[in-house]
Amino acid sequence: QVQLVESGGGLVQPGGSLRLSCTASRSGFIIDAMGWYRQAPGKQRELVATIANGGSTTYADSVQGRFTISREPGKDTLILQMSSLKPEDTAVYLCNADARRYGRSSITTYWGQGTQVIVSS
Repeated sequence: QVQLVESGGGLVQPGGSLRLSCTASRSGFIIDAMGWYRQAPGKQRELVATIANGGSTTYADSVQGRFTISREPGKDTLILQMSSLKPEDTAVYLCNADARRYGRSSITTYWGQGTQVIVSS
């Protein structure tokens, strides 16, 4: 099993910054891509950013230039640095990981429980 635990959410004023972390426990698994998604009340879950093992990244248009996704070298920790936050960024932010068992090719997607981000004055 792969377990993902997010942290770093909270209340921040518009224009402020937050740093989200996602720590993975992955005994017996290899993690390929990881990503951040978010879900606001009454809305569908949407992709925020992803990062592949090779380091290539993708971002939603709505966060491009304001958010940065990264993985800490040598650690199973995913980071989302968020700046210039807007009220519309308010959501539960969830981490996910595409993982496979050593020696296997079948990939399973795992999700964390999420961390709440509220952007409000």
